[in-house]
Amino acid sequence: MANYKELVEFVAKHLVTQPDAVSVESGEDENGFKVLIRVSQEDIGRIIGKRGATINAIRLLAKAAAVKAGEKVDVDIVED
Repeated sequence: MANYKELVEFVAKHLVTQPDAVSVESGEDENGFKVLIRVSQEDIGRIIGKRGATINAIRLLAKAAAVKAGEKVDVDIVED
């Protein structure tokens, strides 16, 4: 099992202007692993990117790591 939480957290912290505000949670359910990203309100746009390109790239990285282990992973952003 790869540590998807650390992978997503590393990428997210290097994309935002307030890396201390980044919070990543992970858990496992019947569909595989779930990773949730929380960032400050002003950094939401940086994580999503133009037309969702950045978040899709983060999802692609996590899924690529999961394929090697034969697992499924889903990455989402939580807005407070």
